[in-house]
Amino acid sequence: MAERPQLWTRSFVCICIANFMLFFAFYLLLPIIPLYLISEFHTSKSVVGMVLSCYTVAALMVRPYSGFILDKFKRKPIYLGAYLAFVFIFIGYAEAAFLSMFITLRILHGLAYGLVSTAGNTIVVDIMPSERRGEGLGYFGVANNIAMAIGPMTSLFLVSHYSYNTIFYFSVGFGLLGFIIASTIKTPQKIRPKQLPEEQPLHSYDRFLLVKGIPAGLCLLLLAMPYGIMSSFIAIYGQEIGITSGLGAFFSCMAVGLISSRLFAGKQVDKGKLLKVIAIGNLITLLAFFWLSSLKIIAEYSTQLSTISYFSIAIALGVGYGCLFPAYNTLFVNLAPHNRRATASSTYLTSWDLGIGVGLLVGGTLADTQGGLALSFFTGACAATIAIILFKQWAAPHFERNKLR
Repeated sequence: MAERPQLWTRSFVCICIANFMLFFAFYLLLPIIPLYLISEFHTSKSVVGMVLSCYTVAALMVRPYSGFILDKFKRKPIYLGAYLAFVFIFIGYAEAAFLSMFITLRILHGLAYGLVSTAGNTIVVDIMPSERRGEGLGYFGVANNIAMAIGPMTSLFLVSHYSYNTIFYFSVGFGLLGFIIASTIKTPQKIRPKQLPEEQPLHSYDRFLLVKGIPAGLCLLLLAMPYGIMSSFIAIYGQEIGITSGLGAFFSCMAVGLISSRLFAGKQVDKGKLLKVIAIGNLITLLAFFWLSSLKIIAEYSTQLSTISYFSIAIALGVGYGCLFPAYNTLFVNLAPHNRRATASSTYLTSWDLGIGVGLLVGGTLADTQGGLALSFFTGACAATIAIILFKQWAAPHFERNKLR
C-alpha cells in the first residue's frame, strides 16, 4: 500500500494556528457587539442587524476581486497585509464615538476580512496534498471551531469584569500574535500557465467568479442565512427564553459538534462521499433550526426543557455545519482548475458571506416585529428547506457533470 502524503508539515501547523488566532480575535467580539451597540448607542435590533451586515456586505464586495488578485499575484504578502489590517482595525472600535464611525470601521473590517480569509483558505489548499484535501480542510476548520468554542465564552466572562474597550484590545493582542505566526508560513512556488484558456478572457466574469459554482453557491447562500441570524442574535434569544447565565456556552457546545463532525466529514469527502456528507449536513441543519424557532413555545411550558433544548440545538447545528463546511469547500475546489483555486475559494466564501448578510438584515427586521426572533429563525429554517430541494434537484447533478476531480 502506498504511503500517504504528509499533511502535518510545519507550514500547515502554522497556518492552522494563525487561523485560530484570527478567528479567536473575531469571535471574542461576536456576542458582545450587539450588546455594545444596544447599551452604548441605544440602537434597536433592526439597526444592530444593519450594522452587523455592513461587515458581511463589505467582505462580499471584496471577495471576487480578492480571488482574482490572489490567482494573479503572490499570495503570502497579500495574506499578511490583509491580516495586519484586520488586526489594527480593532483599535478603532475602542475609539469610535459615534455610530456612523463604528459603521465605517465595520465596513473597513469586512473588506480586510474578505481578503485575509480568502487568502488563508487558498494558501492552506496550496500547502496540503490533494489526496488529503478534505481531511486537511477539516482540520483547518477545527481551528475556527476551537476559536468559536472559547472566544464568545471568554468575551462574555470578560465583559462582566472589564470594559468593552479592554476586550477590543484583547482582540488586537491575539491578532498580532497570529500575524507573527502567519509570517513564518512557507508557501509553494506558484506555477503560472503560459496563457489563460481562450474561453476565459482576462475580463470575463469567470475571472472573478467561478461560474460553475453558482448552483452550489446559491444553496450555500440559503444555508448561511439562518447561520447569520443565529450567530448574532442567539445570546439575545437565550435571554428572551429565560436563560440568564452561561449563554457563551452555546458556542462551546456548537464547537463540540463542529469539531467532532468536521474530522469525520473531511475523511468521508476524501473517500468520494462528498454529496452524501452534504445531504446529511443539510438535513441536520434544517431540523435544528425548526427546533430553535420553537423554543419560545417550549419555554412557556418548561424553562428547564427549553434550556436543555437550547444547548442541544447548539451541538446539532455544530454537527450539521461541520459536515457542510469541508464538503462545500472541496466541491468548489473540485470544480476549478488548479490555477483558479483562489477564485474557487472566493466564490465559496462569497456565497457564504452573501447569505450571512441577507440573514442579518432579514433576521434583524423580523426580530422587531410581533413574531420576534422566533419568526427570524423559522424564516431561516424555511431558507434551509429550499437549499435542500435546490441542491438535490440542481446543484448535485450539475456538480457531477462538471467536476474536474
